[in-house]
Amino acid sequence: MLKKILLALLVVLIGLQLIRVKQDNPVSKPESDFITVTNPPQEIGNILKGACYDCHSYQTVYPWYFNVAPLSWWLKGHVNKARKHLNFSLWGEYPAKQVSHKLKGCIKLIDKKAMPLDSYTWMHEKARLSDEQRQSLSDWFKTLQ
Repeated sequence: MLKKILLALLVVLIGLQLIRVKQDNPVSKPESDFITVTNPPQEIGNILKGACYDCHSYQTVYPWYFNVAPLSWWLKGHVNKARKHLNFSLWGEYPAKQVSHKLKGCIKLIDKKAMPLDSYTWMHEKARLSDEQRQSLSDWFKTLQ
């Protein structure tokens, strides 16, 4: 009986691999990108690229494990939700009031160590920010307010 259950589970998992998730990065205007608009110091730009841009921009680098269902479904949902809340690729298109709100949110989440998410940092070493990096990023965001 256990063999049949395991075999059925294996068949289902293999079948799930046929349901592919689109690995897209919509086209955006380079001049609207946060780094282009704000021209941060290189260290800050590197932190943003390593810890934020995979989920919060149209410059997502999809890892190999994005090809494994149902993990790919969860990851795609996460990226879509992250882009909806904050998309650095569209920064130059945000109205001033929205920019201010998003900057406050960035500062708050970085200071509370709520971003980047632990589930992201497990697989992305560059996203594991030191306290110094968090402080630098938070301080720099404050200069933009």
